[in-house]
Amino acid sequence: MTPTVPHMELEKILSEIGKGRIAPCYLLYGEEEYLLRDALDKIIALIIPASDRDLNLFVLDGDTEDMNQICESLLTRPLLPGRKAIVVRNTRIFHSRKTLPVIIQKIRDQAKANPARVAADFMLFLRMTGWTLDDLKDGGWQKISDEQWQQALEGDEGRDREAWLPVMAAFCATHQSEAAASGEGADRLEAVLKNGLPEGNHLILTADSVDKRKKLFKTLDEVGKVIEFSRVKGDAKLKGRLMENARELLAAKGKSMAPGGWPVLGKKTGFDLRASMAALEKLITFAAEKSVIDEADIEAVIGKTREETVFNLTAALSEKNLPAGLAVLGELLNQGDHPVMILAMLAREIRILLQAKLLLETTPRTAYQAGMDYGRFQKVLFPEIKERLGTATPHPYVIYQALGHAGRFSRESLIRHLETLVDIDLAMKSTAKDARLMLERFLIQVCEK
Repeated sequence: MTPTVPHMELEKILSEIGKGRIAPCYLLYGEEEYLLRDALDKIIALIIPASDRDLNLFVLDGDTEDMNQICESLLTRPLLPGRKAIVVRNTRIFHSRKTLPVIIQKIRDQAKANPARVAADFMLFLRMTGWTLDDLKDGGWQKISDEQWQQALEGDEGRDREAWLPVMAAFCATHQSEAAASGEGADRLEAVLKNGLPEGNHLILTADSVDKRKKLFKTLDEVGKVIEFSRVKGDAKLKGRLMENARELLAAKGKSMAPGGWPVLGKKTGFDLRASMAALEKLITFAAEKSVIDEADIEAVIGKTREETVFNLTAALSEKNLPAGLAVLGELLNQGDHPVMILAMLAREIRILLQAKLLLETTPRTAYQAGMDYGRFQKVLFPEIKERLGTATPHPYVIYQALGHAGRFSRESLIRHLETLVDIDLAMKSTAKDARLMLERFLIQVCEK
């Protein structure tokens, strides 16, 4: 049975390695990248002494893996007496159509900020679905119907694909990306592992996802150690995992976290281990002689969350605050948010303002008054609004805020703004017009007095 490891199981395996009971091969996989990388570093440190790593440690990347060459190397004795380890990071050999959802989510997460990091994954996605870069160029991706998408991706709804599919297609075409191998050489590697490696030779593989049905996976589970680093869900569990892993780092630096600091850090990083531990490194340096890191330190060092920045943009739009709107728009674009996503945020805000305007026009004048207390609004007016809007009703505070801002706009201007957004959306997806300039002009149009 494959163990799901966080801490205790990993410590057991590290203890075995320390006593000389080393498996011929290890597979570390899962979405919890920080834990996986930390485990890999600890295993390498125990298997190969630092003095031998120049000649007896070989680290390869899955983007360029050649399993036939890897097998040859596994069967060759080390240059120096002692142990030899071959590490293949982010191998694609366990991928299949079953793992496509994980691949696509990885592409979604990185397409805006770091397309180069997932270019090979995107090309692998194309290979598995049967599409090509030629199919997608010049707006060709828009010809893929929802039915075709769901058939190729086994039910995936293709949410937000307009935000990442054209971006990745353009990047990969420009940089002439090639797909990493997927599953090639698996049979030979399986045979090599079953026949046994030369004494002292070891293989370590890492992967973000695996298809457990593959014969190679089952072989690795039989002759070696397979360790899963699955991502936990729920803020409480995420917070617990972060605190567990941060304790060692903080203690080594003579620091501790104020109890109120954990939720503030979590709000900034979403309790993502990789982002949180990187943030802790910055906080330790910033704290200098202070022994306790507190909420003020986090606010000073980590800065705004994406959600806070988005809120500031929609607030500036609703308040017709052009300088603030342009500043926040620039911040979002500079941090890698895709213009199509920003356009969607602006469209949602305009639609809410239009709904609020229509509510004001069709509700008795005495029902809503400018400056109305939120508690009274929620008790007196919101039940009627909820009955009228049904399941499409936004959060009561969103409606309350929109009613307060709607007085700044006419119904005609809001409809005109929505029409402009449709034109911008079409231009972004079918022309080479400057997206930043179009968004800036839209803000200027909305904020005109």
